[in-house]
Amino acid sequence: MYVRGYLRASTKEQDASRAKNELIAFAKERGLNIVSFYVENESGASLQRPELFRLLSDCHEGDVLLVEQVDRLSRLNADDWNRLKAELQSRRVRVVALDLPTSWVMTSQSDDVTGRMMDALNSMMLDMLAAIARKDYEDRRRRQAQGIEKLKAAGGYRGRKPDDQRNAAIIAMLKNGQSWNSIIAATGCSRSTLSRLGQKMKGVGEINQVVDR
Repeated sequence: MYVRGYLRASTKEQDASRAKNELIAFAKERGLNIVSFYVENESGASLQRPELFRLLSDCHEGDVLLVEQVDRLSRLNADDWNRLKAELQSRRVRVVALDLPTSWVMTSQSDDVTGRMMDALNSMMLDMLAAIARKDYEDRRRRQAQGIEKLKAAGGYRGRKPDDQRNAAIIAMLKNGQSWNSIIAATGCSRSTLSRLGQKMKGVGEINQVVDR
């Protein structure tokens, strides 16, 4: 049985490795060693998480996926959570979360009957906490949208600040002739952002041509 630590934060501004020492301490108390950590800054509401699926591909039957909290693993909607859970079950990976004491027994060996009972209980508790994490995510999004609407009504909302550093890198990639798919894979930007920056770059080029004349 190998223990693999999963650390996630939603944005690049947040420290995804924040809980690393807590996971190490938890494993050490139980005489376990974490063989590797998988760290990424991606939304828990999305299944587009390369490091999570790299972890799963590295797992063998009976390995432990260790997380600080269930919401680090999932803020997914019901359909996506069921997809992820099916992946976990097909690989026979044990999910252990520091905020889910019923899962802690999964770090130790047990007889078949006890193991199956705890697995069933743990699955039920995971479902409940995943649903709570999703509700918290939706509640925060709704409050954020309400706050933006209030600011718009008061004339104080200016929108999200552009990521100038990322946009400059995207424009450089476009100038170098890189494909849209490769730029999206490298930066995580949307196709609409690419289109907007492409038009901006084209406009700057046209202005420069007029000046040159």
